[in-house]
Amino acid sequence: MTSPQPRPNVAEIPPYVAGKPPTVRPGMTSYKLSSNENPYPPLPGVVEAVQAGVAAMNRYPDMGAVALYEALAQRFGVPVEHLSVATGSVGLIYQLVQAFCDPGDEVVFAWRSFEAYPIAVTAAAATAVKVPVTADGRHDLDAMAAAITERTKVVLVCTPNNPTGPAVTQTELDGFLAKVPPHVLVVVDEAYVEFVRTSDPVDGLATYRGRDNVVLTRTFSKAYGLAGFRVGYAVAPAPIAAALRAVSLPFGVSTVAQAAAIASLERQDELLERVEALVAERARVVEGLRAAGWDVPEAQGNFVWFELGDRTLDFAAAADEAGIVVRPFAGEGARVSIGETEANDRLIAVAAAFAR
Repeated sequence: MTSPQPRPNVAEIPPYVAGKPPTVRPGMTSYKLSSNENPYPPLPGVVEAVQAGVAAMNRYPDMGAVALYEALAQRFGVPVEHLSVATGSVGLIYQLVQAFCDPGDEVVFAWRSFEAYPIAVTAAAATAVKVPVTADGRHDLDAMAAAITERTKVVLVCTPNNPTGPAVTQTELDGFLAKVPPHVLVVVDEAYVEFVRTSDPVDGLATYRGRDNVVLTRTFSKAYGLAGFRVGYAVAPAPIAAALRAVSLPFGVSTVAQAAAIASLERQDELLERVEALVAERARVVEGLRAAGWDVPEAQGNFVWFELGDRTLDFAAAADEAGIVVRPFAGEGARVSIGETEANDRLIAVAAAFAR
């Protein structure tokens, strides 16, 4: 007699490697630049809203997230039935693959891209089709279109691409969508949409309104600074949003997460000020790195990417010695979040020394 065994695909699920916390160094302030977190504290009024929610912790959350759906619908001008909320945008990715893929169905995405994609695909017993990014870290949308087969059910487009940084343009996305069969679901993952500053940015809402097979996934973890509360949302045609809600975890988005998200949506002006400050700091960091000799890809998220190959772990160790922890991808490169000014200054110094 054998013990219970999970499905074979479970053993093949790659582990998710979270950003490490900074090493404590006596006499030195250490900084975590490994998880693309917002360095700012919560927006004004958010803590108070959360505290009010804490008082009802003995009660289950509103499973229908009625107030949050209404706030999102008003903010983005979409019907409530076109929305679905979950535990971060990563929760929505898992749900999308689960809802639309049978075992063996194919999911096409760029690589390297968001680390959770192959995990979600393998967990659903689907097949990951990884299409290499270009030399400058961009999605190769022509190659992704060519990779679509009769077994393809979902395509994931991460823009800006995590961890490399470049964003897809609206012209590129339109050309790509014209090649995608209508029965294939295209997920436009816009976790960092607030940070994009290009001449032809993707208008995700207009794109979803014009297509029956496009869904947007977004999060409150990055620009809104609610990473610890795990709340994201999808915008999609009603049948797709309904499928997402059908496979969602009951009571998944907590009371305090819903309260924090609603309060954050009400403070759009303060949010945009913080985002602009981070974008300006991103530009300063990129300029400093390029002046030091680094050819970093276009940075459209709240992070920068170093193509390092075999030197990746050495770079991560040098950063750690300087009191900053980065996110290394062994043999490929390192992603470094835009953080506090002092942390960013240390990054530029480490990178300048490492380039010699």
